[in-house]
Amino acid sequence: MTLSTPEKIRTLQRKLYTKAKQEPAFRFYALYDKLYREDILSQAYALARSNKGAPGIDGQTFEAIEAEEGKASFVQRLRKQLEGKTYRADAVRRVWIPKPDGSQRPLGIPTIRDRVVQRAVKIVMEPIFEADFCEHSYGFRPKRSAHDAVDAVASALLTGHAHVIDADLSNYFDTIPHAKLLAVVAERISDSAVLALIKQWLKAPVVEEDGDGTRRTSGGGKGNRQGTPQGGVISPLLANLYLHLLDRIWERHELERRYRTRLVRYADDVMILCAGDVNAPIAVLRQVLGRLDLRLNETKTRMVNAREESFDFLGFSFHLRHSRKSGKCYPHVEPSKRSVQRIKDRTKLLTDRRRTPVPMPYVIAELNRTLRGWSNYFHHRNCTGVMSKVKMHVEERVRTHLRRRHKLVSRAQAYQRFDGHVLYGRYGLFKLPTTAPWRSAHASV
Repeated sequence: MTLSTPEKIRTLQRKLYTKAKQEPAFRFYALYDKLYREDILSQAYALARSNKGAPGIDGQTFEAIEAEEGKASFVQRLRKQLEGKTYRADAVRRVWIPKPDGSQRPLGIPTIRDRVVQRAVKIVMEPIFEADFCEHSYGFRPKRSAHDAVDAVASALLTGHAHVIDADLSNYFDTIPHAKLLAVVAERISDSAVLALIKQWLKAPVVEEDGDGTRRTSGGGKGNRQGTPQGGVISPLLANLYLHLLDRIWERHELERRYRTRLVRYADDVMILCAGDVNAPIAVLRQVLGRLDLRLNETKTRMVNAREESFDFLGFSFHLRHSRKSGKCYPHVEPSKRSVQRIKDRTKLLTDRRRTPVPMPYVIAELNRTLRGWSNYFHHRNCTGVMSKVKMHVEERVRTHLRRRHKLVSRAQAYQRFDGHVLYGRYGLFKLPTTAPWRSAHASV
């Protein structure tokens, strides 16, 4: 459920956005007092709670806060700390999230009090930087989504930008230099108290817990000079802001016109689609990233001719194909093979034979949550064929699970007893949509 923004806060955000838009060189010098306004802290608390994140290093949960202290008292205590400038950021709890390639991604989980204050800062800061962000930036921005970025890539392919630079940045979140990042923030915000808060979060110690429960500091601290922990509320905005320098250079130097390119960026996922040669754009990209103390992962960065092979972006696969009806070329966009394999693996796990003791309504409820989430994201553009295959796979897995539960000997018995009407009617299985929502006009490329 999306929380609505109170009108008083919305009015403040509109004023900040308008001022920033009208005066691109203006530096905001009086923002700190807005952060500890009771309505902003209350809204920040509600937004943090709606995300249902795991507890931080102190183990405190929202339920515990509301049972022991109450939301109002918690907000008031935080407000006094901010107003008296006695607030100090806690350490960040690090956990490791498995990645599809077998490696692990570090995730930093701040405490709830830090999440609430970071959210308050984001409420106030975001409209200012939204006024500056470029059109080709889509990640972590209000009223913009991954689907918008996917559509922008498809649009570029449709207009002949078929030579694609799929750029991968090496450990972007871990290598952002603090000094340069704070300098970028200070271009718009000169309020030293706000900058001091951001510096606290960048310098917060990172603590891991070993298997035996022993805690150890594994990063961060005052000596740390780079990186912003993934998982913090403010981290996506800061990370997006730092790469805005790339967007700004691309726009101000008219590189799109000069090199006949289209830049599409979703946070640190950067795509450069070229109508001509790729050598000059990739050279400029390397040069700009070098100035930002960032670098390309040369192993994972690819140059692709979309007329000859496919490429992946944000979980979707792109390929220029010829329409069987018109014969014209069009950008075919469907869930990538990796995305399909993930949902198949998850479905297999949820319907494993070891889960037969679990009541069937619980199995179906958990499976439905997974399928709805996957479908909400991937039911986009040319997904009909993939959706149909995944739907058949899910049905087969559920039938196999029911066959084991009911000790049926053959698959034929399972098909007869658990046809589609039974799966979707009696058991309430979520039916994946198999009709693409997208009807694109095919054009010559």
